[in-house]
Amino acid sequence: MTDPNALDDVLAPERRQKARGHDAARTAITSQITDRRLPGAILLHGPMGIGKATFAFELAAAILTATGDEPAHRVEEQVAALSHPNIFLLRRRPKDAKSYFTVIRVEDIRSLRDSLHHTRGRAGHRVAIIDSIDDCNPSAANALLKTLEEPPADTTFLLVSHRPGQLLPTIKSRCHNLALRPVAADEVRAILSEHDATLAVDELDRAIALSGGRPRRAFETLALGKDSALGALQTWLSNPGEHAPGVAFKLAEALGADAQSPELSFAREMLDDWIADEARNAAMQPGARMRLASANELWDKAHSLLADADAINLDMKQTLIAIFDAIRKHVSTTIPISAETQ
Repeated sequence: MTDPNALDDVLAPERRQKARGHDAARTAITSQITDRRLPGAILLHGPMGIGKATFAFELAAAILTATGDEPAHRVEEQVAALSHPNIFLLRRRPKDAKSYFTVIRVEDIRSLRDSLHHTRGRAGHRVAIIDSIDDCNPSAANALLKTLEEPPADTTFLLVSHRPGQLLPTIKSRCHNLALRPVAADEVRAILSEHDATLAVDELDRAIALSGGRPRRAFETLALGKDSALGALQTWLSNPGEHAPGVAFKLAEALGADAQSPELSFAREMLDDWIADEARNAAMQPGARMRLASANELWDKAHSLLADADAINLDMKQTLIAIFDAIRKHVSTTIPISAETQ
């Protein structure tokens, strides 16, 4: 089944199967596969676009090879085609010929559970991938929890999550948790070069700089073109306090012109990352309570403004201006000039 989040002309995770980076997580799970002590469920969590789904399919192929009776290349071919009888994949289902459901529904979980209780099609372990568990609505999440509490024999669930903090604590407690992080710049460069060996150096450098260690974001950058305002946003976020207010106004005009554009979606991720990093840095800095409180308030305000804009179709330009003003206020009141300019 096609991934509803797939990027045009980019290999789907099941076809790629080899995730660059994540060596520590790979080593940990490989040893468990070798020792035949696989957990019933593994939660792969981290920022969106770092290769979690690709890593899940890489692990699935390794598990099916280690526990089955076929050579690795044959298993990998079947995983790529989603034709191996011992692999099960759950994503958001098609709603009709042109669209997908916005969530994974309880009936989808029940269908997966029923399939897993059938006689297995081949020797070896079974692997069920849910990409992503964040898409489960509350009823589906509760149905999944019941399945994890009484899992089928010789079955491993690989759960992909971009927002583990929003998952049911009882689901997380049933999983072996693996936190994946953004990958190194040279890994992002290798992924882009493998995809298109003709990319110019300046295109690669620009995509890598904007990616933040997320290969998906690098691909999205390439699709947006050289005149995108995202580079200007990155420059502004590197030191919001040094720019005149007019710069933020122009950014808001450029990014907010189309509320449905991929460029705006990308910009919202960049703002999320900046605020999250700011809160993380403040939490690690002794005596920075005011800065941390301000960063948390900034996070709530930005998300509230964007949610209101989405819900009642407010002017996105004005919403972005309000967020940029809030960021400037946070920087001017909580970050010393010496720290801001470093």
